Amino acid sequence: MELNREEVLKVLGNIIEPDLKKDIVSLNLIENLEVTGQKVSLTVAISNPALHARKRMQEAIQFNLKRFFGENVEIEATVKGMAAEHKEKRRKILPEVKHIVAIASGKGGVGKSTITANIAGGLMKLGYSVGIVDADIYGPSMPTMFDVVGERPTMVDVDGKQLISPVLVHDLKLLSIGFFTDQDNAVVWRGPMASKALTQMFTDAHWGELDFLLVDLPPGTGDIHLSLVQTVPLDGVVIVSTPQEVALADARRGVNMFKMDSLKIPVLGIVENMAWFTPAELPENKYFIFGRDGAKNLAEGLGVPFLGAIPLVQSVCEAGDAGRPAVFQENTAVSKAFDELVSKFVNEIEILKKEKSLHL
Repeated sequence: MELNREEVLKVLGNIIEPDLKKDIVSLNLIENLEVTGQKVSLTVAISNPALHARKRMQEAIQFNLKRFFGENVEIEATVKGMAAEHKEKRRKILPEVKHIVAIASGKGGVGKSTITANIAGGLMKLGYSVGIVDADIYGPSMPTMFDVVGERPTMVDVDGKQLISPVLVHDLKLLSIGFFTDQDNAVVWRGPMASKALTQMFTDAHWGELDFLLVDLPPGTGDIHLSLVQTVPLDGVVIVSTPQEVALADARRGVNMFKMDSLKIPVLGIVENMAWFTPAELPENKYFIFGRDGAKNLAEGLGVPFLGAIPLVQSVCEAGDAGRPAVFQENTAVSKAFDELVSKFVNEIEILKKEKSLHL
């Protein structure tokens, strides 16, 4: 085989990018390819920037080129991580979604779904396109919070494939496990069955272009969480807790789970919900009935950002039950608290993007 650019590209077309499951030529990952005499020099960008991954790719390039062109060919192969924007385009699942962020809690009853709905609403107020996956299989509450309990997703044809079309409400795209189950009956699913159902809301749904897709996870740190976050390419996670000591212990476990070597998902921050109680007739009063600054102190102790404190006020509950999250209220103390929370959330996303680009 003659050593020229065309033949070199044919050989390189046999090398598969391990994360993206396609060859490096069709994926357009080859840069600065030069063939001069018996020397081939090139740069290849790969999804995983880790040293062992880059070394494996170098070895694959060396092996394949020498196999076809002989041991005398001189090969200068540089392997680097993809640029952040290039990597986003190459995401296998939901390539048109810019940021996928999970909202999690170590235990139930801390208002995780309320925080999810209001972060989504706050992002929409800032002009972002947003979707929510209600993955809380044992207590799906998003249909109630957005007043779409009776709605059902439809099917849409996309390139000859039938996909689930999310329910559209307030310009927000929503899929909930509650749309596929009887509201009055308990969902009794084993782990693998639940994991498969949740995964389908990502892989078999037509989300289109979104700035943010928020995932309202089930409470806890179980098998469902692990399988879901290992399947779906999360960009980060927000942990919700109340100031209570028992909730903080579970929140700490939640943070540690996402920091595991097998996951390594950035923790964007901790939210302290029900931080204090303010009665409607005494709007200036604060009663710290669950403790004070517990989640804030936890965030500082774990070295993760503190995104904000949300008070326990009647209007938050009423807004959720009425299907219009409290963040949409005008000039109230709680809507301002959510606006500040969302502003910090967006800021942490921007910081994360810069850090990713520096490490690639």
